[in-house]
Amino acid sequence: MTATRGNTAYDAIVLAGGAAKRLGGADKPGLSVGGRALLDRVLGACRGARRTVVVGGRRPTARPVVWAHEDPPGSGPVAALDAGTRQLGADSEAVLVLSADLPFLGEPTVRRLVEALSAGGREGALLIDAGGREQPLVAAYRTEPLRREIALLATEYGALAGLPLRLLTQELDLIRVEADPLASFDCDTWEDISTARAHIREHEHVLDEWITAVKDELGVDLDVDTKTLLDLARDAAHGVARPAAPLTTFLVGYAAASMRDGGPEAVAEAARRATALALRWAREAEQNPPAGGPDRTDAE
Repeated sequence: MTATRGNTAYDAIVLAGGAAKRLGGADKPGLSVGGRALLDRVLGACRGARRTVVVGGRRPTARPVVWAHEDPPGSGPVAALDAGTRQLGADSEAVLVLSADLPFLGEPTVRRLVEALSAGGREGALLIDAGGREQPLVAAYRTEPLRREIALLATEYGALAGLPLRLLTQELDLIRVEADPLASFDCDTWEDISTARAHIREHEHVLDEWITAVKDELGVDLDVDTKTLLDLARDAAHGVARPAAPLTTFLVGYAAASMRDGGPEAVAEAARRATALALRWAREAEQNPPAGGPDRTDAE
């Protein structure tokens, strides 16, 4: 399998079906939190997957995915997983399974699950929430055992529609993983949606959320050194003029993109050079003679 970030290869299945009855039948995966659809937020967390399958109705997404549908539609998570695994191919070894309503799931949690699966020799690694409850839809599984148990359930019950997910997971050898308490927060009600929208606007979260949203909107897959860029903006604003701050950071990004080896290192180098220029500019202003011009007494 092709290696992904962290050198651990995995596929992903995102379950985006369901009737969303407690949301009045709204298109839950398409609801916006922080300017991004819930589904796009989950897709951002698993961007390291080599192949991503979304089980549910087609809709615009921030990155390409493979679409699948459970049969019949709305027949539950086990049937949805069956539809998803059928799209993975015989070479799939590990699969991340996620619901599409996790606004705070991040790449660090995804990495912890995939790495725990890889290192532990178990058939699955699932998240434990803050209350100690297992979250089978925030988990990583070995693909072959997952397919095996789905097939056994189909044989035993005659069909997969309506089967609870615990019938599947209780037969797997699992390791439990603790992570960010908010990683498994899901949005089942309008109150949950309001809570999520309010949380990302809190002071300690809003900047990271905004930068992530902008990168997602612009298709930028780049780790941004926020502190370096903010320091540059501060120096440009104080040493030159306030409008210089946004214009300078724009030019730094443009310059970094134009460099042969563009990436985080290119941004850091462009920011370093622009910061040095801003500091030289400020020093010159401090060294300027009084407004009346240089004292010419000694020259006369």
